[in-house]
Amino acid sequence: MVIKVYIASSSGSTSIKKQQQDVMGFLAANKIEFEECDIAADEDNRKWMREHVPEDFRPTTGNPLPPQIFNEDRYCGNYEAFFFAREDNAVYAFLGLTAPPGSKEAEALSKKTQQM
Repeated sequence: MVIKVYIASSSGSTSIKKQQQDVMGFLAANKIEFEECDIAADEDNRKWMREHVPEDFRPTTGNPLPPQIFNEDRYCGNYEAFFFAREDNAVYAFLGLTAPPGSKEAEALSKKTQQM
């Protein structure tokens, strides 16, 4: 499984740049392999991203903005969804991955299962 982060390398928005750096920095720091897909440099990436963001997650006007995160072809979410998953120690679940043993997320899942 490959995590794909759709970004815009030449975005004029500092907010978008910070969000992209935040997502990719977190993934790199946690040794989660990912592929960076630039929608500014590759028209195919732009088309694919726009076509595969589910209707429910598209803005009411305009196109979905980067960063958008996918696990292969499965849509994970945008920056806001990633941010909330990170706050809840649920990034691996958000990405559709198994949390590694010893991670905060794995420990939280273990506690939940023990309580049931």
